[in-house]
Amino acid sequence: MNSIRCKVLSIQPFNDAVFQVKLAPETPFEFQAGQYLCVVMGEKDKRPFSIASAPGSEIIELHIGAAVSESYPMQVVERLKTETHIDIEAPGGDAFLRQDSHRPRLLIAGGTGFSYIKSIVEQQIALGQQVETSLYWGCRTQDAMYYESIARQWHDAHPWMHFVPVVEEAPEGWDGKTNNLLAQIKADFISLVGYDIYIAGRFNMVGAAREVFREMGVDEPHLYGDAFAFIK
Repeated sequence: MNSIRCKVLSIQPFNDAVFQVKLAPETPFEFQAGQYLCVVMGEKDKRPFSIASAPGSEIIELHIGAAVSESYPMQVVERLKTETHIDIEAPGGDAFLRQDSHRPRLLIAGGTGFSYIKSIVEQQIALGQQVETSLYWGCRTQDAMYYESIARQWHDAHPWMHFVPVVEEAPEGWDGKTNNLLAQIKADFISLVGYDIYIAGRFNMVGAAREVFREMGVDEPHLYGDAFAFIK
């Protein structure tokens, strides 16, 4: 990965638990949709976050879930609030969009795993691709689904994009599914044979997903998630 100095442009809360961060790299760098960067907190302290913007963007967007004071991600948010510039290392990760594949795509996000998916979808749109794509985003509540509006815009604007929002605690009048994310996928798909699957979220969710998907015939060489490098 390359070391790059970035100007901190903005830090805005999506809600009380997720922050949108925008950085301007002093040196442009190439990355692929679905890769991540590391915020350099110290010589041996480099913290990974998915790049939410698509390749070619001059501004780098991050979504940092930081609900708990003094937590690992909140320390990064607090550092960014007090610094005009930050060093990053980028790009990293092998779970990037296989844009030459024409297999139907299943995109799965738990919580701020949506940042990973956002880069992939925006790249599909930029390339003018029309590969059938289903996006499942699971959160505990609708309030936690911090970028629901943009996902619904994709669904409405692109016939190939099917957005399925899933919450465990639904408000009255909820226009989506009320379920556990993995349980909903299991209910909606008889088999996962033939799909390219991209997944991001908490490691325990991603690990559980792999076990569920194996029962559903997943082609594991076509199951992409950087978490798998850490939960073998």
